[in-house]
Amino acid sequence: MTEVSNEERRGWMGVLARAGAAGIEARLEKAAPLPPHTRLRGPEIGLAMLRGRAGGDGAPFNLGEMTVTRCAVRLEDGRVGHAYLAGRDLRGAELAAVLDAALQDPARRPALMEAVVAPLAAAQAAARAETARKAAATRVRFLTMANMR
Repeated sequence: MTEVSNEERRGWMGVLARAGAAGIEARLEKAAPLPPHTRLRGPEIGLAMLRGRAGGDGAPFNLGEMTVTRCAVRLEDGRVGHAYLAGRDLRGAELAAVLDAALQDPARRPALMEAVVAPLAAAQAAARAETARKAAATRVRFLTMANMR
């Protein structure tokens, strides 16, 4: 089996974790069907403790808990995929885990990247840009206000 770099895998897993089941399923309609898989763990919902630091470098403290959904699957060829998602999306976690395993296969990777991951990444980047544009429109420039006096 050809190894995938951690950076590549981190990239597609980040996109899949933010996409959710509806986003992934919409893109999978245009791709080849996913390979059969066996569930190793879950999908299951649990809690994760969020830690924070005052000022970014102060003493750590428990900020609170959030729900997390995780899943691990094995494909027939032995590749294993994992997924952890924020929230309670059982189907999304399983789809992300199956895609993680399938994307590790060099034969499947180009088609899945083009049909699923790239469009999801583009949609997420557009949504971030729109949010940033809206936030920038409300920004107060204090230097401008000082010059107005």
